[in-house]
Amino acid sequence: MNLNVLWAPWRIGYVSKASNVRSCIFCDALAKSDAESYIVFRGIRSFIIMNIYPYNTAHVMVAPYRHVPTFELLNDDELLDMIKLVKLSIKAIDLEYKPQGYNVGVNLGNVAGAGVESHLHIHVVPRWLGDTNFMTVIAGTKVIPEDINVTYSRLKKAINSLTNDEHPYIKNN
Repeated sequence: MNLNVLWAPWRIGYVSKASNVRSCIFCDALAKSDAESYIVFRGIRSFIIMNIYPYNTAHVMVAPYRHVPTFELLNDDELLDMIKLVKLSIKAIDLEYKPQGYNVGVNLGNVAGAGVESHLHIHVVPRWLGDTNFMTVIAGTKVIPEDINVTYSRLKKAINSLTNDEHPYIKNN
């Protein structure tokens, strides 16, 4: 049997801590600086944060500030803020990356694929024709072509260019 090895040493931090994590990644991120936690935008009731283990470049998540696991526990203002930030995410990604499509979705519960069940979040994943290439199909390996810090800077810049005083529902911190 020929075994190929893909070195991904940055994953050890996640792998070694995953089974004993008791805190919430979203709540923890809010307590840190935006750059340290990869928060690209803070709205009034929710925020946009980069997925540091992305499916594709510019994969972000929108989460409410309140630590709740399901939609029905949010009030209408929180729900509206989340959807507006999904829209803002798509506009910013369109501006910087020009994808050909998106997967936008929520995994509710562990059996549905939720990595973080206790804090509701919406994934916004840009898609390009051919982004599932031979590496994904043959080797079961996803290639992310851009450094996360570069992606963070690009998205932050795009969001800053899209937000202004005409949009009172969003507040940039």
